[in-house]
Amino acid sequence: MSYLQALRKQVGSNRIFVPGVRAVIVNKAGEILLQQRTDTGLWGLPGGAVEPDETVLEALKREVSEETALTVIDADPMALYCGPDQKFTYPNGDKVQVFAVAFIVKTWAGQPRADSIEGAKVCFFALSKLPGNLVPIHTQTINDYARYDGKFIW
Repeated sequence: MSYLQALRKQVGSNRIFVPGVRAVIVNKAGEILLQQRTDTGLWGLPGGAVEPDETVLEALKREVSEETALTVIDADPMALYCGPDQKFTYPNGDKVQVFAVAFIVKTWAGQPRADSIEGAKVCFFALSKLPGNLVPIHTQTINDYARYDGKFIW
């Protein structure tokens, strides 16, 4: 049982504060990898919660591997997201507010493949041709990446 599953047994669906990671995985064509979620059908960045005793980089590597079958070789921190616009309610009613570190991943290995648990599909998209149904809390991260100038975003 994961940390969040154990916590949910105690607090139910009440909003909890979750530390997390997001991966902006970029291919050589400059496209970003998105996964279509199985629970909502929305497209979003690979990522998830940081588990106890895990660093954010370890969490990033684990989440990317679990959700996309890719191995992160190198990642650069891009931004930190928190606040009221980072609230999300899952279809089962569980509420979260995330405190997430977004990373740009340009060096990775493997072939992207959806896990069929959290993601139904994974696909690279040009920034000019993103699907219209994006995970709301990931929209700002994608917009920030599109205009990123190398300076960490708070």
